[in-house]
Order: sequence, then structure tokens, then C-alpha cells
Amino acid sequence: MLHVIFAPFAEDFIFFNLFRYLTFRTGGAILTAVFLSFMLGPWLIRVLKMRQGKGQPIREDGPQSHLLTKKGTPTMGGFLILLAVSIATFLWADLSNNYVWCVMFVTLGYGLLGFMDDYLKVTKRNTNGVSAKAKLVIQFLIALIAMLWISDVSSEALRFKLAFPFLKDLLLDMGLLFIVFGMLVIVFTSNAVNLTDGLDGLAIVPVMIAASSFGLISYLCGNAIFSAYLQIHSVPQAGELAVFCGALVGAGLGFLWYNAPPAQVFMGDTGSLSLGGALGTIGVITKHEIVLGIIGGLFFLEAVSVMVQVASFKLTGKRVFRMAPIHHHFEQLGWSEPTIVIRFWIIAVILALAGLSTLKLR
Repeated sequence: MLHVIFAPFAEDFIFFNLFRYLTFRTGGAILTAVFLSFMLGPWLIRVLKMRQGKGQPIREDGPQSHLLTKKGTPTMGGFLILLAVSIATFLWADLSNNYVWCVMFVTLGYGLLGFMDDYLKVTKRNTNGVSAKAKLVIQFLIALIAMLWISDVSSEALRFKLAFPFLKDLLLDMGLLFIVFGMLVIVFTSNAVNLTDGLDGLAIVPVMIAASSFGLISYLCGNAIFSAYLQIHSVPQAGELAVFCGALVGAGLGFLWYNAPPAQVFMGDTGSLSLGGALGTIGVITKHEIVLGIIGGLFFLEAVSVMVQVASFKLTGKRVFRMAPIHHHFEQLGWSEPTIVIRFWIIAVILALAGLSTLKLR
């Protein structure tokens, strides 16, 4: 919005020329989101504590230590992230950009679904919110709308096509199957981030790392000169998503202030489902779906650990891990929570660097 208001004054006042620069507006989005998080965080936490009373219900089949250390902590903190991201994006992004609105649609749609899930858990005082089947149906419906939107906006050269890292010219034309593929990417990423959100600070930092990485990827893909130099597929208008990614990083930093061990608030499904959905959608738009699997490898490791655990138990009656998702496995091995969290952060950084290296290795 500020881009539209101030850019026309650039010819008379050189300062306003800054609003034409994507990098400046991305920085503005980061700072705005951080500021909003710090200003609204204490108020929101007080409201959530007052409304929720005993806080988020803790699973009895989870680590027994959580029944003591996590008890009474309010959930739905993801609302703070959504509020900061939304305001910062609306202020600093070019609102005529379809990709920005598409990502916001998925983010807020999944956020609303997560809010409904958290609300039912808190009001019923158990860990059963929206049924798994209903949740998946809604997620796929939102993803379908997003994929149809993306396909309509995409250029003919890239529509329905899958790009591969390390291979500069190869595009696999999947036809309408690409819509199904994109839906799976969005839904899987959303649930993978949701499964990762099990320890204080565990999910939000890898989300910020992934958002930073895709902010750079969006900027490069949306710039014809840089994309040609790096020999990656140019996606016109995708650069504006760097502003959204910046807002996500800023909101994440602000939320981490309150989510750092011991957490004052949990993001809940309100945050985890929406953040994962946003990352998945950006991965599809920028034609870096496979690279998302590398940069977001930690999320996928968490999701796969659950899938392996369930499959193994149903087929053989035995468990591969002491507890799933895999971060609980390490808790059962005796690792302290801060040790697990920080080591997983390190893994997220390494995977992000590996994913970004694909931009040059063509």
C-alpha cells in the first residue's frame, strides 16, 4: 500500500524513490512485523491466558515431562504471527500482485482452520480438535483454489511444469496433474510444520530460515537479469513475495521472543498450519518445489518419522522410534529440550545452505 501512496512522489522528492525498491520494502516489512510483534505480544498473551485458563491441553501419550513443564501455557500464539505478517505485507507489498494475494489467501485460510482446531481443543479441554478427515478436506480445498489461481496467473512457458534443481533447461510438463502435485506440496508442507511444532522454539526458527531462503529465491526468480545469470527459470512478479517472506521473518523473530524456552505462548495450529501452507505455496509459485524439500528438509524429516512409525506399527506391531515425531524420540533418549532445539536449528541452517547452493549449480 505504501508503494502505491509514495512512489508517485519520487520524481519530486528523491526519498520516496526508495518505495520503488523491493529490497527497501522487504526491509520495511521485516521491521514493521518485528515492531508489531513486540507491541502486541504482551497484550495478546494476557488475553489468551485470561480466555484459556489452564492453557493448551497436553497430550497424555506424549513425553511425561511435558505434563509438568508445558502445563498452563496458552496456545493460539500463531494469531500474533498472522497479524504481524498481514499488516506488514499490506503496508509494504504491491497489492496489485496476484501472487501476494494468493499466498495471503492460503496463509489466512489455513490460519483460520488452525484457529478452529485450537479453539475446539481449548474449549473441550482435550487434544481432539477438528477431525483429521475434515482438516485434510479443508486443506486440500484451499490448496485447490490456490493452484487454480497460480495456474491462471503463471506464464504459458511455466504453467503446469515442474522444474528440477541442477538442470537449467529441463521442465517436466505434467499437465493438469501439476495442480494435484502442487496441492500435495502445500498440504504436506503445512502438516509437516505442524508436526515439527512440539518443543519451545523448535518450529519458528526453521520457518524463518526457510522464509529467508525463499525470500532470496523469490527476488532472484522475479528479476529477469539475475534469473538469466543464474540460469534459473524466471517467474515474472514473483519477486514481490520477498516482501511477504520478510514480513514472515520479522513476525517470527517477534514471536520467538515469547516462544523461547520456557515458552510464554505456543503458536498452535493457528500458526503452524498457516506458516507451512505459506512456504508450500511460495515453493510452487517460484518453481522450486523440489528445493523446498531440501530447505525444509527438517519439516519433512519430522513428517516422515511419523509416517514410518505408523506404518511400522500397523504392519509389524513394532515401533522404529521410541516416540514420533522424531524430536520426541531424542527426548526419550535423554536429550534435553534446548539441546534438541538448537541442534535441529543447526540442521535447518545446513539444509537451507544446501538448497540455496542449487541456484548456482546448474
